[in-house]
Parts: sequence; structure tokens; C-alpha cells
Amino acid sequence: MDRTLKALSLTLSYPTAELQEAMADIAAVMASDHRLEAETCESLQKLAKEVGQGDLFDVQESYVMLFDRSRTLSLNLFEHVHGESRDRGGAMVSLIETYRGAGFEPATTELPDHLPVLLEFLSTRPSLEAQETLADAAHIFDALATRLVRRESRYAAAFAALSQLAGAQADAEAVAVMLAQPDDDPTDLNALDAVWEETEVTFGPDPNAGCPQVRDMLATMDRPAPTPLSRSA
Repeated sequence: MDRTLKALSLTLSYPTAELQEAMADIAAVMASDHRLEAETCESLQKLAKEVGQGDLFDVQESYVMLFDRSRTLSLNLFEHVHGESRDRGGAMVSLIETYRGAGFEPATTELPDHLPVLLEFLSTRPSLEAQETLADAAHIFDALATRLVRRESRYAAAFAALSQLAGAQADAEAVAVMLAQPDDDPTDLNALDAVWEETEVTFGPDPNAGCPQVRDMLATMDRPAPTPLSRSA
């Protein structure tokens, strides 16, 4: 098992009292990985301390405001690839089949493309497969890291670490396309309501869905989802 990917999966999960208790051990795992740059390791230690020792309510609120109420910071990767198009549903089904084909059954209510779920899966896969999958999503990690730096969030360190573990240079044009989308305002309740009114992502049998390798499904990540058209008044 790649213990660093598992540690990053936990670090990016919704904070709980149990997670806080484990953060010291999680931080130790990340600090011992020589694939990560010294500056990134130092930033990860600060993130682990903030999550592990902060007031639980405050840490949870910060997490929700970042990742649950900011669409441009969504941890659901296909959000950045397919947006709310129908292709997203088919990709979800294929990803679930890939997990199950490898004997991995996510014990979570999160969507299968939720980054902590994917990282837990990749932590069990051969190192080359995991690295190639991370490389396919490198531009997403870079864009999210940039947005988090703008918000002065220590979570940026987790995405910097993923970029380094990917071992590949992100497509600069793809990163620019993502960053061209305006940052969400998590306090804008009207905008939040509009997100919930988007087309529902449906799941179910897909006659065209096979069981490809996870990295094959993520290979289209270098084509960011188009900016949605503005709604009519």
C-alpha cells in the first residue's frame, strides 16, 4: 500500500474527532515520504496540525465552506471534467465498475469520483498505475492548489503533494482554462441554490459502459469541462 496516498486521502476527508486523533500519525507518514519536496512536507505538517488540533467545529466549517460550497474547489473530480453533462453519469458507473473489478468496495456515501475515495483506491494499486492516474489529473491539482493559495488555505499543500507524486508537468493551457472560471463565493446563498437546481447526475446500467482501467477514464481530464452558460433571468 502507498501509505502517503492513504494519508492524503484521510487528510482531504471531512474532519471528524477520529480523524483529529489520527492526524499526528498521518502527518508522520507524509513527512517520511522522500518523493515530496521539503517545503511541501513542512506545509503538510502545518495542515495536519491545523486539522488535528483546531476546534472541531471550526475545522469542519472551514472544510465545508471550501469544498462543499465552492464548486470550483469541488473534490468530485468529474465535476471539473464533465460538469453536469450526461457524460458524468456514465463515467461514474464505469468508475464504480473499475473499483469493484479490483475488489474495492467504497464504504462511503460519497460519489465514486470523490478525491479521497479515488486516493484510497490508488493507494492499493501498483505504483505506476497510481502515478499515471495522478498525472492525468495533474492540471486539476494545480488549479485547485492555486485557488486554495488565493484563499490562504493550508489545504493547498495536499494538492501540491499530489502534483509531486504525479511526477508530471501539468498542461498549462488546461490549468489556465480552469482558473479562468471565477471563484465561487461560498456565502452567496442564491448561487448555492442555483447549483442545486442543475441537472441531476443519474446512475444506472449503461449499455456502452465497459470496465476500463481507472486511468483510461481519467485520461480526458486534460479537457476541462466547458464553462456553463449563464441562466436566463
